Amino acid sequence: MNTINHQTLQHFTHLELLAKQVVEGFITGLHKSPFHGFSVEFAEHRLYNTGESTRHIDWKLFGRTDKYFVKRFEEETNLRCQIIIDNSSSMYFPLPDGKNSKQNKITFSAYCAAAIIALMKTQRDAVGLSVFSEKVESHTPAKSSTLHHKLLYHQLDELIQPFDVKVHKKTSAVIALHEIAEAIHKRSLVIIFSDMMDSQSNSEEVFSALQHLKHNKHEVILFHVVDKQKELDFEFDNRPYRFVDMETGEEVKLHPNQIKENYLKQMSEYKTELMLKCGQFKIDFVEADINLGFEQVLMPYLLKRTRMM
Repeated sequence: MNTINHQTLQHFTHLELLAKQVVEGFITGLHKSPFHGFSVEFAEHRLYNTGESTRHIDWKLFGRTDKYFVKRFEEETNLRCQIIIDNSSSMYFPLPDGKNSKQNKITFSAYCAAAIIALMKTQRDAVGLSVFSEKVESHTPAKSSTLHHKLLYHQLDELIQPFDVKVHKKTSAVIALHEIAEAIHKRSLVIIFSDMMDSQSNSEEVFSALQHLKHNKHEVILFHVVDKQKELDFEFDNRPYRFVDMETGEEVKLHPNQIKENYLKQMSEYKTELMLKCGQFKIDFVEADINLGFEQVLMPYLLKRTRMM
């Protein structure tokens, strides 16, 4: 039975980068920079004292009472992070074939998520997990307790169990992202792991769902999880193959060279559009090639974040 290798994660979270740069720079930087003031919440009113700043006077209350009251605020220092993982059938590519034991997309995403949970734990930040395919399969709101972290790790372990090829779960990111956006009630860091495979046929709807997250004032990071060699570069020997759509079960037999040129063109156009839309909506786009391993994708991104703060 496959489970998340917690020894690997323990090694990962004790690297110098994570112990010093991330805890002191990355997460602290998130509190100071893009999230500055985002969790400052109204607490109560108090009478205005002559001579102090008028910045926080409640003028609407003044209109009703003819008295000056100042709004008092309570600042929450902890970050809230919601991790969203696409659990559709395409995320289980590539399937193990006996000789091929390389990581598939769902395992890659689960390891990245587990590492992020570990990072959030070091700072006592709240973290939650949402999983979707054709619908939202689970939504666990952000919390920071040890028991909660164990629950999240258990949910991630369940994601990377052996895949039943007879189960065809399509991707419906549009419905899922809208639903999750409505379920996250407080401004959060939202991290999405998805291959975005359904968005080529309804790209505008998917972009609208991503924009919904931004409209709710969340900071959004999209890890575009792909097997770059096979899915983007289409590197196959020129011999007959039987290609199977993992989400529908449809099959086609052909030589890769028959369609490679057109396939590369369409994938390039789609990826460019996805990156441009993310840039337009101020969503961080990270190409996450599973062939590099989760450490090689996650660490450079975190380093980039620390330099931006």
